[in-house]
Amino acid sequence: MSIEVRNLTLAYGEFRALDGMSVSMPSNSIVGLIGPNGAGKSSLFSVISGFIQPLEGEVRFLEQNLSGKAAFERARMGMCRTFQVPREFRHLTVLENMMAAPGDQAGESLWSLVFRRRRVAQEEQALRERAEKWMRFLRLDAVAGQPAGALSGGQKKLLELGRILMLEPRCVLLDEPYAGVNPVLIEQISERIAELHAQGIGFVIVEHNLHMLAKLASSLVVMDRGKLLAQGRPAEVMADERVREAYMGA
Repeated sequence: MSIEVRNLTLAYGEFRALDGMSVSMPSNSIVGLIGPNGAGKSSLFSVISGFIQPLEGEVRFLEQNLSGKAAFERARMGMCRTFQVPREFRHLTVLENMMAAPGDQAGESLWSLVFRRRRVAQEEQALRERAEKWMRFLRLDAVAGQPAGALSGGQKKLLELGRILMLEPRCVLLDEPYAGVNPVLIEQISERIAELHAQGIGFVIVEHNLHMLAKLASSLVVMDRGKLLAQGRPAEVMADERVREAYMGA
């Protein structure tokens, strides 16, 4: 099972964020996606997850061509992403944020609220139990009743991951999960990722903390100027002269 990226091209004016990018990444392992600033990592994430459509090329997941599929359709297939800056509902509690994540809830329909109250109540109870399970796993249960906007940077990253887990993902695209996070929570986030991977969830991670990423990932993909530069085991990739030159040149 893999994410196949084939000849992706994406341009902003004359700048090519992706320039014929092609790569195959196992979607059931932990893959690190690295490169100097402006290499095209976030653009690749946005195209893979369906938030941006490329000028050319295609993305395949579970052996299906995702061309034309919106982000929510890809999420339903099990491919979900987080963002570098968390997008929590600031004034809702942590629990409410978790419960709001899954779509197509019966309680969203006025007809169901009036005529199918029992089903709405049963679904809400099931969602609450699922949310409480993941909050315990992420150690957010102690702040379940607090407004999400009051959380620390690291706790917001954990909440964003928790909201994704409510969607029952198969592969999660994590965009800089360690950015703005204190070292204690960085370790906690890494531990949770490793445990989730052991449960069968794959990860592709964009991260500038190469030390932590190399400890966690089984392979690294390196981008430079919108193209694939190198791919392989972390030790091999970090010893590659082309990779060193790309970072030093940046």
